Amino acid sequence: MWSHFPHGADIGIRGTGATPAEAFEQAALAMTAVITVPARVRCRKPVTVSCRAPDCELLLVDWLNALVYEMATRKMLFGRYRVELDGLSLVGTAWGEAIDIGRHRPAVEIKGATYTELAVRKVRPGRWYAQCVVDV
Repeated sequence: MWSHFPHGADIGIRGTGATPAEAFEQAALAMTAVITVPARVRCRKPVTVSCRAPDCELLLVDWLNALVYEMATRKMLFGRYRVELDGLSLVGTAWGEAIDIGRHRPAVEIKGATYTELAVRKVRPGRWYAQCVVDV
């Protein structure tokens, strides 16, 4: 599950899941939903992303910014994500396709994930959330 939350001129994204990895996947999907309706993205081409950070919150920002970089340089959108965490190392796969302006109808371009409202937390047994604000 993912959601957005208001934050001035930017947009907050939040992912929830049974594990931190699932919460990271859902946060990425929330980021896609800032740009387009995720169901419009055909998950044809996999792109692998790896990152490492000194804590979970910085790892979330690195993951999301790596995806922003991949979207910008490959001119792609992603509609499905898989994250594997090993301590503070992440290997993720994003599946997507080249941007199709007519079908995707992108609303905004995300410049990057920020440290604003940044949190990765266990909210109860079996439930995690991962959130931050993205700069649009």
